[in-house]
Amino acid sequence: MSQHFVFEIDRLKKRLLALGALVEESVHRAVLSVQNRDGRLATQVIKSDAEIDRAEVELEEECLKVLALHQPVAQDLRFVVAVLKINNDLERIGDLATNIASRAFYLSSQAPTKMPFDFFAMSEKVKWMLKATLDALIKEDTALAYEVLAADDDVDAINREMYTRVENGIRQSPDELERLIHMLGVSRALERIADHTTNVAEDIIYMYEGQIVRHQTVQASPAAPRADR
Repeated sequence: MSQHFVFEIDRLKKRLLALGALVEESVHRAVLSVQNRDGRLATQVIKSDAEIDRAEVELEEECLKVLALHQPVAQDLRFVVAVLKINNDLERIGDLATNIASRAFYLSSQAPTKMPFDFFAMSEKVKWMLKATLDALIKEDTALAYEVLAADDDVDAINREMYTRVENGIRQSPDELERLIHMLGVSRALERIADHTTNVAEDIIYMYEGQIVRHQTVQASPAAPRADR
């Protein structure tokens, strides 16, 4: 492996981590905009999505250049392919943060209404999953990536409960329909962020272990730390 290629691989990883930091901040601020009914912060999140989009396009172009110029094989090829896939999932997470912020902007203009689901627990779990996944990428820690996969079930359960509660809420208070639909949208967006984060964790496992774990029932390693820390 040439020194120039080593430099290119290192640069791809740094750019991917920089994109991950942008996306993590966007999700954090989107959640805050809902919690604090902060329309101004929601607007900032929406505007910042353009920066994430640019970073995603630039990283994809860099990956394609590396493939064309160096024609990597084996583990190096696996790394570049994984970066391309992770890059796409991170951009989608950024889009979903924007979706949450758009709903937060609407809700901030309405009379305060209690969330019909445990928004705090769900958002904290999703934020933990995203942070843990980026940590797994930095540390090449596949045990942590497996733990992220196991944590996705908790988010799915809260989202399923949300559908039932919104349905009941609409029956009891038809005048709350629009607000409840926006709250359901927040829950659904958080669940989709967890799904994309799970995709990233799967690609990290593929990147460092060469193992494809999609469509498999995966549990956290017994040695892995608890997800509720």
